[in-house]
Amino acid sequence: MSNCFSIAKAFEWYHRYSFSKAGLQSTTTDLGEGTVMHCWAPKAHNPSKPNLLLIHGMGANAMWQWNQFISHFVPHFNLYVPDLVFFGESHSTRPDRSEAFQAQCVMGLMEAQGASKNMRVVGISYGGFVAYNMATRFKDRVERVVLCCSGVCMEDRDMEEGLFKVKSVDEAVSVLLPQNAEKMRELLRLTFVKPNLKAPSCILNDFINVLGKEHYEEQKGLIHALHKDRKLSDLPKMTQPTLLIWGEEDQVFPLELAHRLKRHLGENAELVIIKNAGHAINVEKPKEMCKHIESFLMDIPPPPKQHNHNNGHKVD
Repeated sequence: MSNCFSIAKAFEWYHRYSFSKAGLQSTTTDLGEGTVMHCWAPKAHNPSKPNLLLIHGMGANAMWQWNQFISHFVPHFNLYVPDLVFFGESHSTRPDRSEAFQAQCVMGLMEAQGASKNMRVVGISYGGFVAYNMATRFKDRVERVVLCCSGVCMEDRDMEEGLFKVKSVDEAVSVLLPQNAEKMRELLRLTFVKPNLKAPSCILNDFINVLGKEHYEEQKGLIHALHKDRKLSDLPKMTQPTLLIWGEEDQVFPLELAHRLKRHLGENAELVIIKNAGHAINVEKPKEMCKHIESFLMDIPPPPKQHNHNNGHKVD
């Protein structure tokens, strides 16, 4: 579809327009040693507001995963929405593929922006691994943390023991980083409760060509690094107040990992499970997800409980 109208590029333009209209500007920061970070940042920093950092997961860039949320957060926070290294307009010549490297780069970016203190951090999926690492390494700068469908407490043996739908890391890569239309449909089936599989292959391939080709090898390395020699006993405990949000039918990081993480963090963590939602809760249930994030970050008392099976429920 290189010579035809690109739906993916049209969406990309729309997301850029939405971010700019919300009061954010596109910024680029050179961190040195071959690493450049792109971030959507406030056009005018307000020192009376806390800083909120939104960290995206695997897939496209930050705009695609946070577009439905920014208008809710901009009035209350200095909002920063970076592209992680090897996503969007962020890149590096360094060989490090760990989430610790990503966390270091994000903190370097926030320091360059003058916003590395009084931070609230929200990470979804892979972004949650980065957020967790930031919270444990920079305890005095990160005040509150929200992790959404982020299996940071997984172990390398979980794959062998059948916890995941995929049987190997290479199989996970082939689904999470689809390179053809059929693999894209497999990703949709894995991440949505009710996936829309009617899109023709030409449109799916358009999205892959625009969003999924650049930095493929580097992103593949990120997934491999995430699983290598991972043990719960090596995972430090966050001390900040933490909100865990999970789709009840998540097939990427199954709900067992949410309960495991809650047990690991103890009383510092609160778990909210959203019904009729899978891994892509930011797309399937954005209003519910946003409501829980806002009330937690702004200390808004929760509304009276409603007897509605569609509402997210808290787990002690």
